[in-house]
Amino acid sequence: MNYLSVENLSKRLGSRVLFENLRFGIEKGDKTALIARNGSGKSTLFRIIAGLDAPDTGQAVIRKDIKVGILHQEPSFEEDKTALENILQGDSKAAEVLRAYEYWHEQLEQHPDHAEAQAKVHELLPQMDALELWDLEARITRILSRFRIHDLGKKMKAHSGGQRKRVALCRLILEEPDLILLDEPTNHLDIEMTEWLEEWLSESGRTFLLVTHDRYFLDHICTRIIELDQQNLYSYPGNYSLYLEKKAERMHADQLSVEKAANLYRKELDWMRRQPKARTTKSKARIDAFDVLKDKSRPIEESGKVELGMKMSRLGNKILEMDQVSKCYGEKVILEDFSYTFRRGERTGITGPNGAGKSTFLNLILGLTQADKGSISTGETIVYGHYSQEGIQLPEDKRVIEVVQDIAEYIEMPDGTQATALQWLRKFLFTGDMPYAPVSKLSGGERRRLALLTVLMKRPNFLILDEPTNDLDLDTLSVLEDFLLGFQGCLLIVSHDRYFLDKLTEQLLVFEGNGIVTPWNGTYSDFRAEKRLEEKEKKKAERPILTEPKIESKPVPPKSKLSYKETKELETLEQRIQELETLKQIAESSLMEAGSDFTRLDEASSKIKMYQEELDLITERWMALEEKKE
Repeated sequence: MNYLSVENLSKRLGSRVLFENLRFGIEKGDKTALIARNGSGKSTLFRIIAGLDAPDTGQAVIRKDIKVGILHQEPSFEEDKTALENILQGDSKAAEVLRAYEYWHEQLEQHPDHAEAQAKVHELLPQMDALELWDLEARITRILSRFRIHDLGKKMKAHSGGQRKRVALCRLILEEPDLILLDEPTNHLDIEMTEWLEEWLSESGRTFLLVTHDRYFLDHICTRIIELDQQNLYSYPGNYSLYLEKKAERMHADQLSVEKAANLYRKELDWMRRQPKARTTKSKARIDAFDVLKDKSRPIEESGKVELGMKMSRLGNKILEMDQVSKCYGEKVILEDFSYTFRRGERTGITGPNGAGKSTFLNLILGLTQADKGSISTGETIVYGHYSQEGIQLPEDKRVIEVVQDIAEYIEMPDGTQATALQWLRKFLFTGDMPYAPVSKLSGGERRRLALLTVLMKRPNFLILDEPTNDLDLDTLSVLEDFLLGFQGCLLIVSHDRYFLDKLTEQLLVFEGNGIVTPWNGTYSDFRAEKRLEEKEKKKAERPILTEPKIESKPVPPKSKLSYKETKELETLEQRIQELETLKQIAESSLMEAGSDFTRLDEASSKIKMYQEELDLITERWMALEEKKE
């Protein structure tokens, strides 16, 4: 069943073409992600699909008989109302029925003989029962509590970004939509909530289209990835890992096509130069073909394949020492008698739930906040580079290159050479005319990229990054990660991006709340695996031990042998298992050979899935018969 159909969609921003003649669809059960570089039109495309913007040409049509739920990157609420009030005033069927019942019930109490009110209340009662609305407020309160929203009297304007996102999630769950549109759903969510959202979206039958740069999120829940690249749309069946593999194959094939076109282009150029002014119809056709060939022969830009480096400030032996540091805000304890010594070249990740004090911890290190007690001692050679979660205020009236040149005209590279400000901008994917564009014209992600670049340019030897991955596209993340992997100084990262933490950090400081901070040696994935194992063992230990009544033992009858019919069935199953394994191998080979032929990719993927499902089914029966035979 088709839920969404995008037909010939085009959009311009002034003279700039964002995309042209895009076509794709979303079927029931599809779990699709839309990815693209910052500034390529991804957010605009999402807004058009959500009905918040209009295309220049084409249309995005959502099936009329389905309910659509939208989780915006920055959810909007009635700011002077509480979370509970906002949810009860939402668009969910439950909220709609409850509001109608409360209205007509009030009318009936005021006018007992009111015929319409009597009829409406009688009509709404079965719906109240079916939707279990008699305790709806209690149910909402339970969900909000699960999402760590406990102060139900707090107005929305007083909630943090993470709390607002969790309230929006609660509202979305109660709406029970058929099709879910999510714009950067993991922004402002801590890792625990991100993992909960993964599980909820992964449930069978859930249909969604999401925009995100969270690579583990993409890998764990998506069955299809659509990429908007240089005004074109490419579709890849599978998760993020398969997308990387297939995109690499497509780019290789495209590069070969470009090289072939370039050779033909040189020959055609020679022919064009030798032609007289008068053109025949035949030569006119060849000129038109030459224009097409010229476009094809332009080199393909390889995203995320740029080296970024700089010569950092000298780093001495003493880095940073924290001794018995404590910090409280009223009754809320952030740190209690915390001691830690940072070592040369240490790469540390900071994780924990929102509100546990991670940003306060960074401010203590930087001297922006004073500790209540204890000492913080910084080495004399330390040069901090701090990228805050809120980003850096950039001058709107300046051009991008002027912002960089105000810091330095030249940047010294590790090999002793110098790079200009423009070269550094190019390395950080400010391509084309972007370095000469005013800051006011940059997208949100491009602004954060520029702000991050200004931090790196100051040659720090101790980098402190607070949620650096928010709003950065995958290409920029790749460049940033390559730079940080080669960074020789100390690295301290607060992030909810599990992929980013796993790739760049070697140990963690885990903020558990109530002033408890636990050092952990290893990656975030190692930490979560051990915690899940501990939780599993804890639940197992908490199970009540049931004393079973003693039963007199009876002789165990021998296992029955296979009947003639079962013996023949076993032989047939063994043959079919071999056939399916062969067919699956052929389909997997077809998948690898499909290249950018997405019809073949879809067909091969469907076959692999079909063969695997049948294999799972008959293997289970084969094992049962084998066990019975022994």
